Amino acid sequence: MISKTLDVKKKNIRISNSKKFTIVSYGCQMNVSDSEVVASILKSIGYIYSHNISDSELVLLNTCSIREKAEQTVRKKLESLKSIKKINKNFKVGVLGCMAERLKEKFLEEEKIVDLVVGPDAYRDIPNLLKEIEYGNDAVNVLLSKDETYGDINPSRFNTNGINAFVSIARGCDNMCTFCIVPFTRGRERSRDPKSILAEIYDLVENGYKEVTLLGQNVDSYLWFGGGLKKDFNKASDIQKKTSLNFSKLLDLVAKNFPKTRIRFTTSNPQDINDTVLTTMAKHDNICNHIHLPVQSGSDRILKKMNRKHSSKEYLNLVNKIKKIIPDCGISHDMITGFPGETENDHLDTLNLMNKVKYDFGFMFKYSERPGTLAARKFEDTVKEEVKQKRLSEIIDLQLKHSFENLAKYIGFNSNVLIEKESKKSHDHWCGRNPQNIMVVFPKENFKIGDYAVVKILTNTSTTLIGKAIKNYKE
Repeated sequence: MISKTLDVKKKNIRISNSKKFTIVSYGCQMNVSDSEVVASILKSIGYIYSHNISDSELVLLNTCSIREKAEQTVRKKLESLKSIKKINKNFKVGVLGCMAERLKEKFLEEEKIVDLVVGPDAYRDIPNLLKEIEYGNDAVNVLLSKDETYGDINPSRFNTNGINAFVSIARGCDNMCTFCIVPFTRGRERSRDPKSILAEIYDLVENGYKEVTLLGQNVDSYLWFGGGLKKDFNKASDIQKKTSLNFSKLLDLVAKNFPKTRIRFTTSNPQDINDTVLTTMAKHDNICNHIHLPVQSGSDRILKKMNRKHSSKEYLNLVNKIKKIIPDCGISHDMITGFPGETENDHLDTLNLMNKVKYDFGFMFKYSERPGTLAARKFEDTVKEEVKQKRLSEIIDLQLKHSFENLAKYIGFNSNVLIEKESKKSHDHWCGRNPQNIMVVFPKENFKIGDYAVVKILTNTSTTLIGKAIKNYKE
């Protein structure tokens, strides 16, 4: 059954006063943010969040389809839940997100343990779908929306440190990279009303949050002109166009309205980030100096096959511009190796680009064919698995080298850190990130979570700066 979207506020459906639920999130930050929206919807109908799966009547897996390995992880998790369902017949399992959108009703056939399947734009319908399960019907809603779906829902920060929060500003993607399934699982680009964005951030600040990350599949494509898809902008009225808000204006607005709050954003697309975004970053001290700038390959031939809208030269020019306008800006990347038809020379082009940029850190993967993408339909996956692994290892090794060298440059200098949590390796140390998004570890002393600290850097690894706090500071 494909049910119609339900407005929870209008229908005011209440399922239970005591049922417990658990959400397990996989993949990107957007999934984490979406899980908080789902938690808010479930709480509105009487569910209570639990960290314990075996203690819950409802378990939801918010899934990722960006790579085959991510889907395999979800399958393994579903397998592990079967033993609980054998014992507890009232135990319900739902699959949310991109994997649900990709497989749709097929999920109910493939995974008998699954009771409901809900796509990224249909979370408002979960209360109705839970009722359908009680009636013995299939519970599937994977309808994609043309509008921002959850702008009026205040996310429930159910699994948070109370310091950092994600705020979604846009959904979907229009770029159609040949390897990527996101446009098919999350739909077309649409932006969120800036008033609702500011209202959500205001609520976070009032509740003590110190850092906000603005989220979108491509934040630089943010464009608000009163609603509608980005592609409809040309049809907008002259007044709408004149009063429209792009990402640089939104970023400026957020920074001005919340001067004591750290602002981050992700993800940027090389073809869309522009000078005004960079100058806005440089203008505001509370906007963190870090840009995640996916490149995917250093080979122009492969970039063209990927349908990336930039060449390696254009990408390097952008990096140089970033470093000129924001000299201390951290830059990270996404990289795919083993794309169909990738030769050794293409791989060397990637290593060459990395040597020119010298990224602070990155996310590096072997190409994984995703059903439904243009690459899966058009290109044969010709690169052998052992070659992919060899090239990936070389990319990772080079990145670790660059990361270590970059972090070593901080030694002897002070770094401003927002304390987020206790170090995983020591109960006596705090850790938090500096403006360049690099993790810093230092002795606790009299500091506490949520404090800002000036830390003198004494040493480093390839992923972490290690130092000693010398004083508090306030941004």
